[in-house]
Amino acid sequence: MPYKYEKYTVYHFGERGSGLRPRAEVQDFYSIRQQCLDEGTLFEDPDFPAADSSIFFSRSPPKPFEWKRPREITEDPQLFIDGASRFDVKQGELGDCWLLAAVANLTLNKRLFYQIVPSDQGFGDNYAGIFHFRFWQYGRWIDVVVDDRLPTFYGRLVFMHSEEKNEFWSALVEKAYAKLHGSYEALKGGTTCEAMEDFTGGVSEIYDLTKAPPNLFNIMLKAYQRGSLMGSSLEPDPNEVEARCDNGLVRGHAYSVTRVKYCEIETPRVSGKIPLVRVRNPWGNEAEWTGAWSDQSQEWQFIPPEEKEEIGLTFEHDGEFWMSLKDFMSNFTMLEMTNLNPDSLDDEDVTGSVSHKWEMSVFEGAWIRGSTAGGCRNFIDTFWHNPQYRITLTEVDDDDDDNKCTVIVALMQKNRRSQRKLGLECLTIGFAIYHLRDPDNVPRPLDLSFFKYTASVARSPSFINMREVSCRFKLPPGTYCIVPSTFEPNEEGEFILRVFSEKSNEMEENDESVGFGQVDERVQPEEDAQQVEHDERIRGFFQKVAGEDLEIDWKELQDVLNFALKREFEFEGFSNDVCRSMVAMLDVDHSGKLGLTEFVKLWIDLRIWKNSFRLYDKDGSGHLCSFELRQALNSAGYRLNNHVCNALMLRYGDKEGQVSFDDFIMCSVKLKTMMGLEDDPDKLQELLDDLMEERENLEEQEEQEEQYEE
Repeated sequence: MPYKYEKYTVYHFGERGSGLRPRAEVQDFYSIRQQCLDEGTLFEDPDFPAADSSIFFSRSPPKPFEWKRPREITEDPQLFIDGASRFDVKQGELGDCWLLAAVANLTLNKRLFYQIVPSDQGFGDNYAGIFHFRFWQYGRWIDVVVDDRLPTFYGRLVFMHSEEKNEFWSALVEKAYAKLHGSYEALKGGTTCEAMEDFTGGVSEIYDLTKAPPNLFNIMLKAYQRGSLMGSSLEPDPNEVEARCDNGLVRGHAYSVTRVKYCEIETPRVSGKIPLVRVRNPWGNEAEWTGAWSDQSQEWQFIPPEEKEEIGLTFEHDGEFWMSLKDFMSNFTMLEMTNLNPDSLDDEDVTGSVSHKWEMSVFEGAWIRGSTAGGCRNFIDTFWHNPQYRITLTEVDDDDDDNKCTVIVALMQKNRRSQRKLGLECLTIGFAIYHLRDPDNVPRPLDLSFFKYTASVARSPSFINMREVSCRFKLPPGTYCIVPSTFEPNEEGEFILRVFSEKSNEMEENDESVGFGQVDERVQPEEDAQQVEHDERIRGFFQKVAGEDLEIDWKELQDVLNFALKREFEFEGFSNDVCRSMVAMLDVDHSGKLGLTEFVKLWIDLRIWKNSFRLYDKDGSGHLCSFELRQALNSAGYRLNNHVCNALMLRYGDKEGQVSFDDFIMCSVKLKTMMGLEDDPDKLQELLDDLMEERENLEEQEEQEEQYEE
């Protein structure tokens, strides 16, 4: 069960509701530790074994690693020595400087740090070889358990480590983060923003320093004052990995911004304030900036002693250095900033004062081939099939002369890093925002004609193949629709959409409520059920098939329907499951058979369904093309939302996003059976659960068949 950690609900890794699939049994740190203490054993994690597969997924190890516990590495291991600081984080033989820069930033806020690294563990009396750490993953806090076996080579830690040989918190944090994503190799390459968000649940902004806004320093100063995490980097050298510049900076390397301050300066000619930025290289060594305001540079003689003391100025080979804002902007090319969400910290816990908290709305969704993966607006015929979200802004920002509302929209794709070993890299994603001038009189969802004749009022800076794309906007009060999408249609993935605003916002899915609707006149049969029942031809036909008991079972129904509909459609015939489901749908007396009245009702439904299918099967292929399932079901009298459509497409669509005639009929039967006579949320959830269970059973069956073939 998830447990409360102060204000947070924390899920165990793989627990139901965590958003992550379990690899084995769900692991609870406290119960496992107690069991190990009772048995006098040290924990060995079956989910993340001490094996090469936990390090690499694409290649063999370059050298023989040996997994050792801290007590096998040093005589007196400690989780912390004199607490945790940014100087405890040193990079090993893994290209995850992006992660190290964020970890170093994490140490600057103790409240935040101990949320990620719980203090209820160590190498003392309760030591059992097990540790746990908490990370934010797509709207949820996840508790990740690891054992303390770490990769070594000749007795030294291979990856992240501390300057102190007997301090192990940073190495264990890295291991837990690697487990979360499947392997150490999965951590190779990334942005500091990604790790910052996983440590805070905040939302990130990226600033291109070659096109920085004129008020950048004020943005940075306010961000620092409210505890935002910041990182910077230089454009990489295409010919050399982490190339060193003459000024001491390293290209393609992630740095932490650890302080932003206007410093008092006094020269023989002038006195005033100068904007300075303190930066740290996660290598934690002499690889530092050597220009103006670097260690021991002459500029420091103009800073008063009390100012030097206030900023804690030191000149050591610790990777940390100061720069002027001008030099910072001319040398670094990118600034990444993570704004904390309203639940991350209390005001008094954040470094400096907090002027306000963001208001946040969060929605999860998915792009499903043939259902909601409509692509960007370049593909206008399918764009409107994407998920849509309606947001209403009513209050303008404080002290805003333009009477506008600040919003940060962040679109994040889920689980792509952990799926690298499957060959799945990040999709190219973005979003567009549309103003709804008359929100009560537009369709839900917005349809093709709306997007044909309406331009967006804002959009993501670009479509980009990163985990997240975000942007800050100033919008007038009003109602807007946000449409997140991949660039190309039919690219599948899950996402989380977050909207931060200074004032409260109302956000909801811009979609239909689920239930029965009007049958399209184009598919409505000319005769009603009473006319059909009194049709002598139908009665005679039914009696001939039904025999003396005047009822037909599923097998007889199968023969009747295949005989009648194979003349109209090219398909192999209805499966046993479809026919059994049809009988069950109308078998009110649970006899396992249908009488004439029940058969007539089914016949009317079948005529509506087949007419709907034929209406949208324009090429007569016997399949509904991508994105037509929802329209066909709408014409048949079903109001559906994206969640139901996605579940239906996953269950009944093929790998090309097409639905065959018999699967369409089965889909229609399933909908009518599960939705009941009236709208019912429980029925809807039952439908979704049932559909997803069927889908999972099919996937397991396919996996077993593949293993058998191998």
